[in-house]
Amino acid sequence: MTDLSSFDAVRALLRNLPEPDETARGGAEARNGQLTKPPGALGRLEDLAIWYAGWRGSDRPEIAAPQVIVFAGNHGVTARGVSAFPAEVTAQMVLNFEHGGAAINQLARAAGARMDVHALDLDRPTADFTAAPAMSEADCLAALRTGWDAVSPDTDLLVVGEMGIGNTTSAAAICHALLGGAASDWTGRGTGVDDTGLSLKTDVVAQGVALHIAQISDGLEALARLGGRELAAMVGAILRARTLRVPVLLDGFICSAAALCLEKTQEGALDHALAGHQSAEGAHPALLEALGKTPLLSLGLRLGEGSGAALAIPVLKAAIACHSGMATFAEAGVSDG
Repeated sequence: MTDLSSFDAVRALLRNLPEPDETARGGAEARNGQLTKPPGALGRLEDLAIWYAGWRGSDRPEIAAPQVIVFAGNHGVTARGVSAFPAEVTAQMVLNFEHGGAAINQLARAAGARMDVHALDLDRPTADFTAAPAMSEADCLAALRTGWDAVSPDTDLLVVGEMGIGNTTSAAAICHALLGGAASDWTGRGTGVDDTGLSLKTDVVAQGVALHIAQISDGLEALARLGGRELAAMVGAILRARTLRVPVLLDGFICSAAALCLEKTQEGALDHALAGHQSAEGAHPALLEALGKTPLLSLGLRLGEGSGAALAIPVLKAAIACHSGMATFAEAGVSDG
């Protein structure tokens, strides 16, 4: 059983992550060069297929069992008035997910993905991070383990999403702490706060980071002090996927901020992850640049829930279908010149 009993144990795990299968990657690259198309004609789809093949250890892989997991958590910092919606909306939306009524339910179904929902102690919000750490190490690790355990062993492509009123504030604070700049660089309108609300939210982010920055040595510390349970659960799921060599499609600003906590604890921890999309949250492009991720889609979404990444599942499926399903020149009896 994997030791997730302390941040130091998680750090040790991060120092010994599995890498892609270079033999499978090389085989996929060789196969790609023999397919019935001009070299490079499928553009980035070719790179995606080869990348996926390396992680799955097959030069002719399939995507048969994608999984979408939505994690929900409540944030004490909402008491500062940082959101346009009240905290009880989190629990109401969880019921909507469970009854199949949210956007992510439709997108997961359209992509042929299994969808799971995990609510994390909604009756026990994190602390207001302008006054105290959002979570203790023990609370953060408990949420991380929830995410770890939520990944099905059969999954061959993972999307993680979130629901949590106030979580763009947490995400902005994490980015400000780990990437620097001004609080205003990372703070956006989230669920739609007005100019006064945005100013207040920016001040809250600045206050929280100022309180904790001296104790933030890496991404795990930032996650506990400024994050939320749903962000910690996403971190756990993304990490579990890496240990299983399961590729991940990252969602928007909040998911990317959670992922940043892994990358800022161990460089290369997100090598198994792609950016599913670029959201309309203003700081997301800068965050993706910091992560070195080029998004597959950019459709102006700012919903969260895993929605943009779920939309990208069919893109990766198409890349794999072309790579593994197309005939080679020899198989088709076509002259390759």
